[in-house]
Amino acid sequence: MTVFFIGAGPGDPELITVRGLRLIERCPLCLYAGSLVPEAVVSAAPDDARVIDTASLTLDDIIDEMQQAHEAGQDVARVHSGDPSLYGAIAEQIRRLKRLGIDYRIVPGVSAYAAAAAGLGIELTVPEVTQTLILTRTAMKSSAMPEGEELTSLGRTGATLAIHLSIRNLRQIERDLTPHYGADCPVIVAYRVGWPDESYIHATLSTVRQAVQAEKITRTALIFVGRGLAQNDGFRDSALYDAAHAHILRPKRGRAGDTGQEADDA
Repeated sequence: MTVFFIGAGPGDPELITVRGLRLIERCPLCLYAGSLVPEAVVSAAPDDARVIDTASLTLDDIIDEMQQAHEAGQDVARVHSGDPSLYGAIAEQIRRLKRLGIDYRIVPGVSAYAAAAAGLGIELTVPEVTQTLILTRTAMKSSAMPEGEELTSLGRTGATLAIHLSIRNLRQIERDLTPHYGADCPVIVAYRVGWPDESYIHATLSTVRQAVQAEKITRTALIFVGRGLAQNDGFRDSALYDAAHAHILRPKRGRAGDTGQEADDA
């Protein structure tokens, strides 16, 4: 018996992995986070499977269901939104399973930041502008941020930030990041990525709070901050496909008639 933590992706039922879908199709028990996972994903469960929305359950309730399945020798599909390794609250479930001697596996899923970049039609790493993406959040009613991981510290890197679970904390985001990025730094708010009502707000650090208030967005949004979001012509081409950039699969070209070696190698 195994508990499979399955990443369902950010919302679009077609973004679940083949492996994840096949596991849902065969597991006798399916536990899913109903507030974030579309019902279309878990509708693939067997007709006789127990399919339970865990939105109203406690950790003890969830583990009890898993333990009962373990005693019955039944595999469990534990379906989380996005990728379970990011803000998936699986660490405490895994800790309990280890104590109980219950086997588990993790099936990765498409993260919201990746699906948002696809929806926006952009690359998040732009040559000589930004080569680093930081996934983070801010502290509100949830647990505090560890020392050194506050926005005031992360902002010093100048990296592109993907800020989760913080749409109601835009005032702090503006205050903490403006000294590092500037008031005119591009900000993109990705709302309900992968769902039918998916939308994007393009703003700056100085205007994003008002823009979000105007749209009445209060949850299920991801905030990108960084100069690389502008995606204008002010960056160089990658060296990957540059004709002057030689590598093992594309040796440096010499004069016409040469066979992939330096012209003076003869």
